[in-house]
Amino acid sequence: MDIFLSFSFLVLGYLSGSLPFSIWVTRYVKGVDVRDAGSGHATTTNTIRQAGFGWGALVLVLDIAKGFIPTYLALHTVRDEVMPYIIPLIAASVVIGHCWPVFAQFRGGMGLAAFAGALRAINWFAFIIGLGLLLFLTVTIHHGARATVVTGIFLAPLFWLLNMRGLEFWTAVAGGLVIGYRFLVDWNRKYRELWLDREKTS
Repeated sequence: MDIFLSFSFLVLGYLSGSLPFSIWVTRYVKGVDVRDAGSGHATTTNTIRQAGFGWGALVLVLDIAKGFIPTYLALHTVRDEVMPYIIPLIAASVVIGHCWPVFAQFRGGMGLAAFAGALRAINWFAFIIGLGLLLFLTVTIHHGARATVVTGIFLAPLFWLLNMRGLEFWTAVAGGLVIGYRFLVDWNRKYRELWLDREKTS
């Protein structure tokens, strides 16, 4: 029963992550595929570029929710002796679904909002620490993708140093590896709008 339940939550996590809200919203609002312009990814930022801040904010909330809900449900359903092993994998499955969604030809977003939702379900303070690290590195490095790769690599060690060695740590390991790998595709990208790391023009 525990194995079946755990597997069911893994599938639920992936399917939840696969819900391509940015694609659906921009198609509804503008009649376009969000992936055909901007960064080419199904993300909140690309939704903002094409449909505006209000619709982008809606996509952000929905993407966080699709990471939060399956992780929260698993936390309150799976037995304690199984939880340390399955919860981080469920969080990672949500991120994988967001990045490579079955409902959108496996061309999705970057997984950051879904990962944030999963981490928030586990520990709100861990979520704040992760957000703070990402913002600090973005301002320091001046490149969102590279800052996110570094965050994915160093978030788990940071949690370990802060004596947060439970579900937060293992979720940061599992989800952070997926996030770091996903953002490598934008390692050399030049940003031109929206953020502090945008390309300067003369």
